[in-house]
Amino acid sequence: MIYRNWIHKKERRLTLLDTDREVFPFEWGLEWVDGNGGGAADPLSRLKKTAARALSDSASFFEPPPLDDWELRGEVLEFATPTPGSHEFNNRVFCRLFEAAKPRGAVVVVPQWNADSESHVALCRILRRLGITALRLCLPYHEMRRPPGMKRADYMVSPNIGRTLHATRQAVMEVRQAAQWLRTQGYQKVGVMGTSVGSCVSYLAFVHDRRIATGVFNHVSAFFADVVWTGLATRFVRWGLEKHIDLDSLREIWAPISPYHYIARLKECGRKHLMITARYDLTFLPALSEKVFEFYRRHEIPHDRADLPCGHYTTAHFPFSYLDGWHICRYLRRHLG
Repeated sequence: MIYRNWIHKKERRLTLLDTDREVFPFEWGLEWVDGNGGGAADPLSRLKKTAARALSDSASFFEPPPLDDWELRGEVLEFATPTPGSHEFNNRVFCRLFEAAKPRGAVVVVPQWNADSESHVALCRILRRLGITALRLCLPYHEMRRPPGMKRADYMVSPNIGRTLHATRQAVMEVRQAAQWLRTQGYQKVGVMGTSVGSCVSYLAFVHDRRIATGVFNHVSAFFADVVWTGLATRFVRWGLEKHIDLDSLREIWAPISPYHYIARLKECGRKHLMITARYDLTFLPALSEKVFEFYRRHEIPHDRADLPCGHYTTAHFPFSYLDGWHICRYLRRHLG
């Protein structure tokens, strides 16, 4: 109890370091999912129907086109996003390549929400030293893909419901195209690794692409909407949502980007994957993680699990960052060899 309270206190103190948060206005964002503007009648019903269609045919929803317009400049891989939107600055994808001298395999690395340009770079360098080529993806609306003048990646997860759905789908397809590119470069084994929202994105890519050999998912949760609604890191997003929509409706609309609905796809695949959780997480609440593991146990789906004795923010701090990195590198080295 004392230790848990100490971790929770550190979590709350770390989240207060972000002084540039703002509450964005609520928007249905219909134009992001079905091509129509916000003036359409009954947008809630429209979004629910759109989500139901996407969920019923998720294979098509997350299927990217062939990647044929890529360009490698030094260590930067660039290509057009498979799902362009009205924000031109976000329609190009940038990945940083960390090429191993004698590669065993390769992995697409997907950082967390609001990651800066150095996030996960140290991990990529360690993987390179271990003989694994790492391709670090810049998520939608992050780094050079952010709107001019915006300090945070608030357009990726926001009270704009349709844009959040579009951005997450966009990221999943980009991960799949990045993995596709690595295979064209001769890598026979390609994995994925993601943290926080990057974990959600990489998991959705993993379950929809049998060619991805293995995965490491750093922080685990069942439902996208529940993380936004209950998480410490996403409270500003909830404040923009809660006067306009309830959690049950939001969970239904964001069902296509929620990992829980796709776990059953892994029943017969036999691909190794590691799920990492933080025992005292105030953003990906442990109860939401346990919903995932309960499904795994009930359906006897093989997987590996690691529990860190920390929270969401403290995962990135010593000594927990070293323990987390050890789990990630050890697993990828074993399964991409």
